[in-house]
Amino acid sequence: MSASYASDDEKEKGIVEHDVVAAAPDDAVIAERYARYGKLGPAMQRIFASGVEARGVERVPESEREYKHFWNNLLMWWSVNCVLTTIPIGVLGQSIFTLSFPHVVATILCFGTLGALSTAFIATLGPQTGLRTMIIARYSSGYAGGIIYSILNILTQLGFSVTAVILGGQTLAAINPGTLPLVVGIILVAVCSLIPCFVGYSLVHVYERYAWIIIFLIMLFLWGLGGHAGFDIGAQKAFEDTGRDLSADILSFGGIVFGSFSGWAPLAADYNCRLPADTSSTKVFVLTFFGLFIPITFVEILGAALMTITDSAYTDAFEAGGTGGLLSQVLSPWKGGGKFILVLLAFSVVANNIPNTYSAGLSMQALGRPFAVVPRFFWVFLSFVIYTVAGVAGREHFSAILSNFLSILSYWTAFFIVIVAEEHFIFRRKNGPLGGYNLDEWDMPSRLPLGIAGITAGCFGVAGAVVGMSEVWYVGPLGKAAGGFFGTDLGFELAAGFAAVTFPPLRWLEIRLTGR
Repeated sequence: MSASYASDDEKEKGIVEHDVVAAAPDDAVIAERYARYGKLGPAMQRIFASGVEARGVERVPESEREYKHFWNNLLMWWSVNCVLTTIPIGVLGQSIFTLSFPHVVATILCFGTLGALSTAFIATLGPQTGLRTMIIARYSSGYAGGIIYSILNILTQLGFSVTAVILGGQTLAAINPGTLPLVVGIILVAVCSLIPCFVGYSLVHVYERYAWIIIFLIMLFLWGLGGHAGFDIGAQKAFEDTGRDLSADILSFGGIVFGSFSGWAPLAADYNCRLPADTSSTKVFVLTFFGLFIPITFVEILGAALMTITDSAYTDAFEAGGTGGLLSQVLSPWKGGGKFILVLLAFSVVANNIPNTYSAGLSMQALGRPFAVVPRFFWVFLSFVIYTVAGVAGREHFSAILSNFLSILSYWTAFFIVIVAEEHFIFRRKNGPLGGYNLDEWDMPSRLPLGIAGITAGCFGVAGAVVGMSEVWYVGPLGKAAGGFFGTDLGFELAAGFAAVTFPPLRWLEIRLTGR
């Protein structure tokens, strides 16, 4: 079957189409599939007819795409990240790594820029292909490699969800201590996160388009109230390490910051794959970059600033109740009004948890055809059950979960981004070895790459992470050699570097031997 370019614009981008209509069914066709599910068929048809999204990981055909949610490339990510869960990341800079405020700010800005650039690139692939992120991974790492990345992404999004519901629950419980059990708070936040994800793509975008407005104002209030309490940017200087120990603290905290940005890369294309193929990649990139960079840096630096308040009432509140207790103390001058704002802050994590829940369901479908035939909403509900139970079980260990989880998260997202980027710019470029993406082959294992190159490069990335990582439970040889009392976490840098060096020659050989 001969390949043809759908448009001059797609030709420039190296996007290849095939004349296979069945490869990109419309939503009505997808919904009709479930009518064959015996007694469950009519029930599912009614669910879809009520507005629940039928489409899962199937490619979105050009006929069903529109510019409706274009500005959500900015607004959605602003809502997702201008939330309560971003504050504790800035807090870690001083509570765990004993960095002074200026060093925390510099680390957030530098490593945040790198993470936002990486995620913004992945976002540009959504409109170009009409595919979800984990399906796009198949074009560099094959069907098997796509399954591996889907498993990693499921664990990533569920981990994000656990931290989100715990922090939301902690904040609700801190409003009137002793009145609302932490477990109940966790369940409330989780249920509110489930509803938009169960309905699907359209409701997710509607919610995220507006959720940022009130919470952004609240963040401004927190800056003002914190300043009134007394920021002391030199407060941590006496406790800060020096020399190689300081470098180790900065690099280790930088890995956490990078993970807070790059953690969105494995799902960045999930939320704009319904935009037309001729959507400007430059505009998508710029909007996504600033949609990530501005709110995350703004809120993480807020968390760091609140840790510079030296008043004993604030330090005691943090020791007793963590970030939720500190925020409660910051808002205490407003009495009842402050408690109402804490409620809003607690439920702000819903905006952050929605993409985790929605994309975890998609990644479960991307595990293979047997999983893809199960409706998307079922996997979304299963994700909700898993992270709610895990949140309840780990509710007393929030800081440990957050610091270790985000560090490990940055390892695999680093080599994932590198491999997808090298495939796109080296092998899929116009006039490159493959000349573009054969988009109708997204679910054809025999036509996709074998995946040997991508999986092997990923394994080298894992090796780089292992030798460079520095966690409480393990320090790699290079991480230990780099210095620091607890070693230096170089995991994501070495993971990206090892994968970047090994993937191009391996992929070239794979194409040379197999032609795909």
